[in-house]
Amino acid sequence: MPQFIPLIKEQEIQRQIQKTGQQISKDYKGKDLVLLGVLKGSFIFLADLTRKISIDHEIDLIGASSYEGTSSTGQILFTKQPDLELKDRDVLLVEDIVDTGNTLLKIIEFITLLDPRSIKICSLIDKRERREVKIDVDYSCFSLEKGFIVGFGLDYNEKYRNLPAIYDLKL
Repeated sequence: MPQFIPLIKEQEIQRQIQKTGQQISKDYKGKDLVLLGVLKGSFIFLADLTRKISIDHEIDLIGASSYEGTSSTGQILFTKQPDLELKDRDVLLVEDIVDTGNTLLKIIEFITLLDPRSIKICSLIDKRERREVKIDVDYSCFSLEKGFIVGFGLDYNEKYRNLPAIYDLKL
């Protein structure tokens, strides 16, 4: 039976998303911002974040996966490409969690080929425990060192995304 150890309460998540949205609004004022959510995990964070950004922006999605169970397969599979033109635009990749960094690095390499003006990263969770590549997270709501995190869009084998807070899952 899985055990869920509470890490971050829903109210705390919402406070941090509000702060992050305000900072993004300030930093991207007068720019051509596109929020590019990484499916599937970012969709809940992306939905809340977009409502906290007060400047005009567009939203698109990209799908990439490397996880099976609690570990990365090492293989990156693109499941959806962006629909919007990203050339000469300011792209903010929105992730649920930056862990090893391998998937995000491949996404950045792909987006770079689309010739955006800039690419930055916004993540709900910046988790450095298993970081394998150098990735700078420009906007992070929370930094965690360890644990297998579920809830608020983060999953284990497609389960537990619906939990309103963030938990460390013990199997």
